[in-house]
Amino acid sequence: MAESKRVLVVVAPFYRDIADMLTQGCVDRLVEAGIETDVSEVPGALELPIAISMAAQNGRYDGYVALGCVIRGETSHYDTVSNESARGIMSLGIEQGLAIGNGILTVENMDQAHVRADPTQKNKGAGAADACLALIGMRDGVQTAGRAPTFLPDSEHIQIADGAGNTHNV
Repeated sequence: MAESKRVLVVVAPFYRDIADMLTQGCVDRLVEAGIETDVSEVPGALELPIAISMAAQNGRYDGYVALGCVIRGETSHYDTVSNESARGIMSLGIEQGLAIGNGILTVENMDQAHVRADPTQKNKGAGAADACLALIGMRDGVQTAGRAPTFLPDSEHIQIADGAGNTHNV
């Protein structure tokens, strides 16, 4: 990205340690790519798309990253928060053309959250930054700066399904 870009990282810190790891991975990746970065917090995952929508109105940012964590509990609240936060972010991207990296973890337990958030492990915060940068580049018609992100699964064993429902290793 030739000209200076600015990205807003919006974080829901309900699980503070997870949010901090996601933020670290995300901000480190954006800084590595030469992106000016602001970080803002909202109470929970449902507020993430609302905050991004509000911030988009001022035209200050080229892209956004939503970070948070939703852990399955004993009630249907998990489904509501997971689905509606994802739907809100997707709607903003489709309807308003916003470049948003979705880094909201939806997991079964805290152990899964730690592995995915930890910058030394799956580093999903950096992955969300990569998605945002790729979308900015696509919208602006340029290649992303720095290393080219790969959006492949972490596993070396990749399977695809064919039209008959059979899976094949690739």
